[in-house]
Order: sequence, then C-alpha cells, then structure tokens
Amino acid sequence: MTNPDLIDRLVDDLRPTPRGALSWMLAGAVTAGIMIAAAIMVPSIGLRADILTAPGTAMFWIKLGYTSVLALLGLTAAMALSRPEKSSWSGLWAVGGVFLLTLAGGLWQWGNASEAIRPVLAFGGTALVCPFFIIAFSAPVLTIMLAAMRRLAPANPTLAGLAAGLASGGAGASVYAFHCGENGLLFLALWYSVGVGLVALSGALLGRTLLRW
Repeated sequence: MTNPDLIDRLVDDLRPTPRGALSWMLAGAVTAGIMIAAAIMVPSIGLRADILTAPGTAMFWIKLGYTSVLALLGLTAAMALSRPEKSSWSGLWAVGGVFLLTLAGGLWQWGNASEAIRPVLAFGGTALVCPFFIIAFSAPVLTIMLAAMRRLAPANPTLAGLAAGLASGGAGASVYAFHCGENGLLFLALWYSVGVGLVALSGALLGRTLLRW
C-alpha cells in the first residue's frame, strides 16, 4: 500500500467537528460541576440564613459578580488554551486587574470604617474556613473540566490546567457565595481569592500531567 493510499484510508472516516463544539463541551463541564457542587453544598452547610433578603443588598451581587467574572475569564482562557495552536492567552492578565480593583475597593471600605468594624471587614468570622469550602465546592467542577480537556490537545498543559482551575475556583466560589454571609469587600478580595488561587494552582499542577499529549 502506498503512502497516499494509507493516508486516504486513515482520513476516510473523519467527520468535521461542529463549530463551537469545544466551547459547548467546556461550558457544559462547568455547568455540570456547578450543579454537583450546589447539590453537595445545600444539604451539607445550607444556604445563608438571609437568602431571601440578601439579593436586595449590593454586597451579595458584588460577591457573586467577582466570583462569576473569575469563572468566565478562566473558562474563556480554557477554551482558547485547549487548542493545539494556542500556547498562551493574554486575557489572563485581566484576572490581575479584577483582583486589584476588588482589593482597592476593599481597602477603601476598610480605611473609611471605624476601628471596631475593620477586623470584621477583613476577617469576618469565617476567614479560616472560607478558602477550604471554596476548594471543596470547586473540586467537582475541576474534575469534570480536566476530564473534558483530556479529549482535547492543549499546547501548554500547565497553563491550560491553570485556566481550568481558575474557572473551577470561580464557579465553586460562586456556589459558596450562596452560603457565605460575610459582607466585607476586603474579606472577598483576600479569602475568596486565596481559595480560587489555590484551585487554579491545583489545576496547573494536575494539568501538567493529565493534559499532556
């Protein structure tokens, strides 16, 4: 059999991938992970006591907005970095901008608060457990994302894993936000970011091995 004949046989059964299939697959992975995380969170630690009135406060939406933006940035990066022709994605720098903006707002709020309120704004009552809950609720999302991305061909497995971890951390933090009653913007910038950052680092470490091809 000649080389052209062999090539023809290898590609004979190939079918074009539908446009947007990669994006839909990763978005579906995040959605499935969020549903599993929520199903674990509600019966285990429950929704915040004021869940019916909390959406009427600005901090509820700021918290959910911060975590959702991180998740969307991570998902967008994962979509780009899952392609073999992409080894970097400049949009990841936006993550630093979002964090610094939130931190600046937190420091402004902290600086204008009374001495008695400042520790509450920075540490609340759950600073020691917040990052670990975020890691726990991010785990299902990261597991499904990495399983989906193993079917793809990222040129930079470590960076692709970091993006998956960022998306998962933001998604897990969004789920946890429905339980967390902390109202300090500095608390959000510090402890939520620590949790999301640890998940992103875990994604990078796992991606380095699991996403290699």
